[in-house]
Amino acid sequence: MSPFPDSAIPGPTDSEWSRSSRRAARHATNHELLTWVLGGDGGSGARIASRFLEEFGSLRGMAAASAAQLRVVPGADEKHAVRLEACIELGRRLGYGRPIRRQRVEGPADVARLLMPVLRDADREHFVALLLSTKNHVIDVVTVSVGSLSASIVHPREVWKPAIQASAAAVIVAHNHPTGVAAPSPEDIELTRRLAQCGELIGIRLLDHVIIGDGTYESLKEGGYF
Repeated sequence: MSPFPDSAIPGPTDSEWSRSSRRAARHATNHELLTWVLGGDGGSGARIASRFLEEFGSLRGMAAASAAQLRVVPGADEKHAVRLEACIELGRRLGYGRPIRRQRVEGPADVARLLMPVLRDADREHFVALLLSTKNHVIDVVTVSVGSLSASIVHPREVWKPAIQASAAAVIVAHNHPTGVAAPSPEDIELTRRLAQCGELIGIRLLDHVIIGDGTYESLKEGGYF
């Protein structure tokens, strides 16, 4: 994502805000959208939005910021940080939703291509399942778990229930490592083996478990872990 073009521009006046607020969101500037998200008006809200833009410089920079960093922006309070966190998380989940559906997945490189843009900067582990058709087209992408800074807690039923409901022929699971290092942990390996065993019992194949790092990925299938 490119940097906000108006990060250093003062907020609009009340009259300017009144006019801009009537426009559809898709026509608004980044500064206006952020002001709306933060629940402000043309005065203090716009100034706080400018401070967030100045602090992080780009959408990606804001999305990569930790919860603590969002809370120390001058003029911002807990309410602003919580709203921004929620907006970023919704955008992240949408990012691996509709644009990915119906695309064909032929290997871990395709999984990384589809998921890395939305998972590489997440400061929590996001465990997702790609539900696939008989021809390996993506039916849906399901967020199974959002964990802590270093781990996500996943039970096999949380993976296989949506797969059964969607009549998926196969599943690929994936999660990110906030450290940026894609090497699998012993827990990742054990979970993958459990998921594969459960898949065999219910007749839905687990094709792979892909770990997303910062610009890198690791396939547990290719690594021979299951």
